[in-house]
Amino acid sequence: MPVYNERFLITEIVKRVLAFEDPRISGVELVIVDDGSSDGTREALQALQAEHPDVRLLLQPENRGKGAAVRAGIDAVTGDLTVIQDADLEYNPEDWEVMLTPFFEAGADAVYGSRFLPSGYRRVLYFRHTIGNRLLTLVSNLATDLNLSDMETCYKMVRTELLRSIPIRSRDFSMEPEITAKLAKRGARIYEVPIRYSGRTYQEGKKIRFRHAVTAMVAVCKWWLIDDLYRGEDEHGAAILASLNEVPAFNRWMADFIRPYVGDRVLEIGAGIGNLTMQLTPRSRYVATDVNQHYLSYLTNLTYGRPYLETRRLDLADPSDFEPLRDGFDTVVCLNVLEHVATEATAIANIRSALRPGGQAVILVPQGQSRYGTLDRVLGHVKRYSATELRTALTQGGLEVVDLRQFNRSAVPGWLLNGKLMRRERLSRMQLKLFNILMPVVRRTDRLYPWRGLSLVAIARR
Repeated sequence: MPVYNERFLITEIVKRVLAFEDPRISGVELVIVDDGSSDGTREALQALQAEHPDVRLLLQPENRGKGAAVRAGIDAVTGDLTVIQDADLEYNPEDWEVMLTPFFEAGADAVYGSRFLPSGYRRVLYFRHTIGNRLLTLVSNLATDLNLSDMETCYKMVRTELLRSIPIRSRDFSMEPEITAKLAKRGARIYEVPIRYSGRTYQEGKKIRFRHAVTAMVAVCKWWLIDDLYRGEDEHGAAILASLNEVPAFNRWMADFIRPYVGDRVLEIGAGIGNLTMQLTPRSRYVATDVNQHYLSYLTNLTYGRPYLETRRLDLADPSDFEPLRDGFDTVVCLNVLEHVATEATAIANIRSALRPGGQAVILVPQGQSRYGTLDRVLGHVKRYSATELRTALTQGGLEVVDLRQFNRSAVPGWLLNGKLMRRERLSRMQLKLFNILMPVVRRTDRLYPWRGLSLVAIARR
């Protein structure tokens, strides 16, 4: 709960929050961030904390804006779900009950409480107020390809782990379009439910709302252009993987390239955010795996409505993870994963263990150690392979190499330019879009280039 100069309302909103109960949850954790209040709010909060010791109170030394207060609060919460609650009594915590339902019944990652959905009841708002919010929502929808009715709503309930992994850069109310854009780019399952709303009059907030509208419009454009989706050590590597959503034509090409070798019962190791998974399904059984919890959240979203698709955490270097999967698949798909593992022999033995006798592994690795650069480093590549190195490793691991194929010669100049010459740590969005546009030509001309492919694909049989 971000708070700034709300001493006449703070006691009532805290009472309402602490009174909320729902049999589906174990309780409510209230984290209040006072954003440098100067009207007596801070003293009132300290008195409330003495009365309710479970309430956590964070005091900002100065007014830093709502975005900064929310960011501080997110870092402090410990619950599974986080909802942002303004302190001005415009939103009623009783509506959390309807917001919780999509998490339990539909696997939601985020639920927005909409002031404009037709069911329920709400205060009738001034036309000039609603038209501004609807216009901002429309522009945001065009930028994010969502279909929200109320992007600017305060009530955003999000899985805490997901929300905490998103960097919030805005210090003010432009955090609303920022969070929306980043949830959309992260592929979150977003739902809307109707809520009640008791807004301030138009005249009370006229100047504030106009200023917020301008900054929000700027934020929509900014976060449409900029991909800044992850916090922490995983930031660059995950950003590169997420950026492959910008090149769906490349994902189709990769899927078409390996499709002739993929059977009906498939284990995909290192499925990431499902770029390839969606190209290769449906199958009788398809198990999409990863070791990264962020990616597993994406993959779990894909399972709804797809009974043939399973997800699980799987570490290519851990034999115990493979025990339940032993001899269960006619195909193991392992693209851009083997190069991340220091214990290569163990990884190949694990791949072999998951295959039925006669089953095939489709393994793609980056080719050419001389091409190793900054992009390889941020992606966590241990090495880049030669054809001889890959063949030898697979043969020693008990797999018969049926074929070795060159893949993606076209991208070699761009990879060297970005990762070796310019030493970039992420791919240019404009370059990716151009590569996607040119993909019909790339697919037809790729084998004509005289150099080896950026990647090497091995088909190996147990």
